[in-house]
Amino acid sequence: MGFLDVILGRSKPVKPDLDRLFALPTAAITLEAAAGFVPTGLGSVCFRAAEGGAFAQIEREVRELLDAGSGPEIETSSDSYGYTWLLVRRNPDELSDLVTDLHAINSSLESAGFGPSLLCSLVGFTGPSGESLALVYLYKRGTFYPFAPQPGQKRNNALELQVRGAVGADLPFEDDLSRWFPVWGAPGL
Repeated sequence: MGFLDVILGRSKPVKPDLDRLFALPTAAITLEAAAGFVPTGLGSVCFRAAEGGAFAQIEREVRELLDAGSGPEIETSSDSYGYTWLLVRRNPDELSDLVTDLHAINSSLESAGFGPSLLCSLVGFTGPSGESLALVYLYKRGTFYPFAPQPGQKRNNALELQVRGAVGADLPFEDDLSRWFPVWGAPGL
């Protein structure tokens, strides 16, 4: 980073570290003990699908990799912003396997040169009263944040801050709250 970058307030972007996803099972134990939230067995990866045969090929390879043997159920959907979501379903008690699946998807896309197309990954949780919660990993920032949607496209900000306080020692959390983007209707919530 140069002198002008410091003066103009520019910062070096954080390099993504997909291995941070493997901290989720530990964070889930803390989250359950602190707030009663348990994994749903749902997780998803969001990316902007590129046109062309190379991207279609890598998507097929990811599906084949995860569908091998007794792998998870995988669904593909698109949102209104043009992003593609790969939803992975596992038993709720298979969080480590779910995280491994999400890591494999992200790593496959990244190693094929589609890293800049990755947006986020999320893992769903449900609370003692049926509340939905997701721990969202921002690929380009290398950080997590909680997202707690409520009916009518509202957020439970108090719960999100409570979750950050509960599992903040287990996961690298996004310090800039303006980057805690809502992911309304995301598969896995």
